[in-house]
Amino acid sequence: MSSNREQWQGLLAELDQRQAQAEAMGGEEKIARQHARGRLTARERLALLFDPGTLNEIGALAGANHPGGQVPLAGDGVVGGTGLINGRDAVALAEDFTVKGGSIGHANAAKRTRLVRLALEQRLPLVLLLDGAGERAGNSTERYPNTPNDLQLVADLQGKVPVVTLVLGTSAGHGALTGMFADFIIMLEGASLFTAGPPLVQAAMGITTTPEELGSAVMHATRSGVVHNLAGSEQEAFNLARDYLSYMPQRSGELSPVTNERAEAQPGDVDALLDIIPPTGNASYDMREVLQAIADDGGYIELQPGYGGSLICALARFGSVPTMVVANQPNVLAGAITVAAAEKAAHFIEIANAFGLPLLTLLDNPGVLPGPQSEQEGVLKAAGRMFAAQRRYRGRKIVVTLRKAFGFGSSVMGMNPWDRQAISIALPSVSLGGMPAIGGAEAAKASAEDAGRLQELQSGAWVPADAMAFDKVVNPAALRREIIAVLHRT
Repeated sequence: MSSNREQWQGLLAELDQRQAQAEAMGGEEKIARQHARGRLTARERLALLFDPGTLNEIGALAGANHPGGQVPLAGDGVVGGTGLINGRDAVALAEDFTVKGGSIGHANAAKRTRLVRLALEQRLPLVLLLDGAGERAGNSTERYPNTPNDLQLVADLQGKVPVVTLVLGTSAGHGALTGMFADFIIMLEGASLFTAGPPLVQAAMGITTTPEELGSAVMHATRSGVVHNLAGSEQEAFNLARDYLSYMPQRSGELSPVTNERAEAQPGDVDALLDIIPPTGNASYDMREVLQAIADDGGYIELQPGYGGSLICALARFGSVPTMVVANQPNVLAGAITVAAAEKAAHFIEIANAFGLPLLTLLDNPGVLPGPQSEQEGVLKAAGRMFAAQRRYRGRKIVVTLRKAFGFGSSVMGMNPWDRQAISIALPSVSLGGMPAIGGAEAAKASAEDAGRLQELQSGAWVPADAMAFDKVVNPAALRREIIAVLHRT
């Protein structure tokens, strides 16, 4: 055996040992504790997120060589690398709760920064798996490199590549803030998310609280609006993340993948809409049934379903083309635009604009929600942001007015004539106006004759169609066919 080979054997044996230490994470006891809490380890999570066997780890030996006698830390509390999601390259990092509670030391910070920079430079989607305590307490006493950190770089990623965050445990401080720059945030039921945990809140404010009170999954999904979707299990969270990314392009400037052949998703009449949509404006119905009837195979992902319930945002395919849907929900407040609904819509319209997704709006609303509480919450500002988002949108905007469209409620949904629609469609049942006829007549103190005339003008599609307020008035059964025809234009 040559001397070179003997020297290599020693180095390679040490490499294998260090690699094994990294793969052991926090050790058997801490892994067992993680499993006892019903949680997976960082490596198990990455294995479920990526296509099987495709993880190419980066920075495995970070934290393994601590001078001054400090105990080596496997991966320094974070595992990450590149891999395939639905056959396409992506970057992911997973906080490792079995090592220092997933807290961020200097090697950890350097690895996070390297991974996010890789996503930025190579223009690859980024997935953040959060389960960590934020900055490590000892950081302030050690040298900190004067370089950009992952927080700055994740902010730079917005609108350039898809970014998804999964909150899978207790996430606090720096890690939690970084995750908020994502386009789509999924949170595991039972997880917690906050800027500072109970000990810091107690010390700073004298308030005794719990992780659940500070930032439970249900609270963030239904009240704060910080997270978009809940998952009942980690597997469900990974499935949802992979499904979301299947609708998105790899990066801005590219088209989303068409996963099915067009022949398998041909346009056709949907007679069921005649049973689902009442032609009169006062009867409610579930817009989800409409979406299920017109989308390919009846499938779609509803985005942020627990927040702003009077409006639905969803990803669906029509003729195999991934599309962002923004639809009023007549079952909730008659579909009125609330602060939460407007905030939700603005966010996802901006995502559609950034990544070139077609935008389909389905209108049936009485306007922006009035009243003291709504005004105090800032409904005008929120609705203004929603209007600006759809006005700035530069893709294929398909606007369909199903029934009611009054006041600013029609404008924020993109119904204004010549508002850059690829097409504006109406059903014969539409009712339009600056405000509903009865309330409008009362507010204007109109005569009975004028009130009747106002009612006539607002009833049906014929008057607005005569004035070119719509491009087409169609049979509800033909709606899917009309949508696909526009999406298949070349």
